[in-house]
Amino acid sequence: MTIGRGATIFGCAGPVLLQDERAFFREADPFGFILFARNIESPDQLRRLTADLRAAVGRDAPILVDQEGGRVQRLRAPHWREWDPPLDTVERAGSVAVAARAMRARMRVIGAELRAVGIDANCAPLGDVARPGTHPFLRNRCYGSDPETVAIIARAVAEGLKEAGVLPVVKHLPGHGLSHLDTHLALPTVDAPLDELRAVDFAPFRALNDLPMAMTAHLVFAAVDPGLPATQSPTMIRLIRDEIGFQGLLMSDDLNMEALKGSLADRTARTMAAGVDIALHCKGDLAEMQAVAEAAGDMTPAAADRARAALAARTAPLPLDAALADLADG
Repeated sequence: MTIGRGATIFGCAGPVLLQDERAFFREADPFGFILFARNIESPDQLRRLTADLRAAVGRDAPILVDQEGGRVQRLRAPHWREWDPPLDTVERAGSVAVAARAMRARMRVIGAELRAVGIDANCAPLGDVARPGTHPFLRNRCYGSDPETVAIIARAVAEGLKEAGVLPVVKHLPGHGLSHLDTHLALPTVDAPLDELRAVDFAPFRALNDLPMAMTAHLVFAAVDPGLPATQSPTMIRLIRDEIGFQGLLMSDDLNMEALKGSLADRTARTMAAGVDIALHCKGDLAEMQAVAEAAGDMTPAAADRARAALAARTAPLPLDAALADLADG
């Protein structure tokens, strides 16, 4: 299994790969790429872009996107289906079993749309448990307010993606539900005791610890490490590995988010030193990507093994029929 050398995932500036980006990616050799709305115009354009990104590194690099449905979906009408927020779909279903079937079908449809344009990894499911104080930026993206419901529906989401030939990336370890702030703008501190975190927020991620890839959360958990956000905390990364039991490829959330402090080089270095495998930089700014690539360096041997295992989990998609597409509407 051929993988990139660099311990990074990068975005690009726009809908067409630029020559200086192409040269940088060839040299930096990132593990993969991530796309945003700025990169997406039409199916034909997107197929060209994903092909060009892979050609730049000379291999079948994974290409990620955030396509949850609701507010967080980068591929939108008129070329792609629009979806209700996940929590709306779950609550409308009336039972966990019906909600799980609907969300699994949704991800089969989303996965088919992604594969058709060369995208083969989706930053979903969410294992975050909605709490009374969960910030609105996250709340209706969640699947429920108890860990058992969240785990069941998150498993269904992951299975739907895998059946569509798309790698699931579970987020946000070890749980974002207690965040009362938007981590794009500020760093929240979670003061809940460790017993409560284990019983509620960590529990869905224990149930999903066999998934191939995961993304960290930029939150301080005072009961575990009061001085550092989870993404940059060696203590928390050990807990994710040893107690939650996640052994797959662990990537950071976007290093540009204002929950993190210091220069991008500093943010990246602290993240890698904590034990995260892959530094995620989403903005598509070339100078920033150069700084992140230098600070992240090459994947460690352990990270490279996990990267190979994650890519080996990519499978051929199962056929999608009209009845499944109807079920996806909930």
